[in-house]
Amino acid sequence: MLMPTFILLGIFVYFFLGKTIYYSTTDWGENPAQPALSETVIRENIGFENYQNLMTDIIQAMFRNSLTNMFFFFVFFVIGSIALGLLLTIILDQKIVGETFFRTVFLSPMALSFVVTGTIWRWLLQPDGGLNALPTVFGLEPFRFNWLNSQEIWLQFTWDKVPQYLTFVGFAILAFLAVRRALHQDWRSVGFMGTLAVMMLIIFAAGVWDRIWLPLDVAEAEPSIAPKGFNAALVGIIIAAIWQMSGYVMAIFTAALRGIPEDLREAAQVDGCSNLKVYTHIILPQLRPFVISTIIILGHTSLKIFDLVFAMSGPDNARTVMPGILVYTKGFRQNSFAQASAIATIVLLFVVIIIVPYLYIQLRRHD
Repeated sequence: MLMPTFILLGIFVYFFLGKTIYYSTTDWGENPAQPALSETVIRENIGFENYQNLMTDIIQAMFRNSLTNMFFFFVFFVIGSIALGLLLTIILDQKIVGETFFRTVFLSPMALSFVVTGTIWRWLLQPDGGLNALPTVFGLEPFRFNWLNSQEIWLQFTWDKVPQYLTFVGFAILAFLAVRRALHQDWRSVGFMGTLAVMMLIIFAAGVWDRIWLPLDVAEAEPSIAPKGFNAALVGIIIAAIWQMSGYVMAIFTAALRGIPEDLREAAQVDGCSNLKVYTHIILPQLRPFVISTIIILGHTSLKIFDLVFAMSGPDNARTVMPGILVYTKGFRQNSFAQASAIATIVLLFVVIIIVPYLYIQLRRHD
């Protein structure tokens, strides 16, 4: 009974994944002497040259810009969706009048596809209408923000500083985990994390990062596009994505709340806990596994985002470009199938980095 499923998965998932990775190591579409769509095209294996070009070639600066956009979209989309979804859950948990009606309203955006959501929000974010014209209803001056075409860059940074940022983030994560383990008196884990921190410090102090980190987008190499940062044109896309997915987060958290015994709340209230303490000390800790699952699902969605961005700003807007958009433009417009496959493989790698730890935690919990 399971064999047909395994066969279909093997062909239409893993076989084509393998073909994509293989094509990413060829010159398919990059060799002018071999037209990409020719029946007799010969694909020469060039190793990791496509990946190197994507990360270092000035012509491929759009790809590095898409990585930056993907990172900021991931961070703000996940945080915004969880925060708004949790807020809606707490509001509905107050037994308000019309709870079922409001739950349906909050969840209804999930019934729409990202293409429909993108079309709606593209109308709402027009420079001379939509949200910009809202103040005129109250006799005020309209907003002048270019939601999808803004040239502003916030939180600017340069690529040569990224190793330093990664090192500091690593120290912060290790310190947080070490404190948690110390509170549980798990001194073996604390020692292991301390060893990792010392190793990271040695790597940073020895300048190893300078030998393995590619000199990307430095001002001397690419003065027209350095430094990187959070493109303000992404704000509208992030708002639209949060609007659609926050109801989904609310549904997950609401289902989780229904599984928390009412006796716990009543006992806490009898002991003198305020409503705020009930949420902070009882309810929110119970939601932690669901928060982790939600982060994984939203993170997976944000890394592969394509249709929402395509519908809102099109495939040629450099300020809002994502890796998924580049897979489309390079593969179906430029016939650069090797580079499109390399970009898709890089996105797959990011997805695996997020999914594998989650699967490990879930399997370990079931054991």
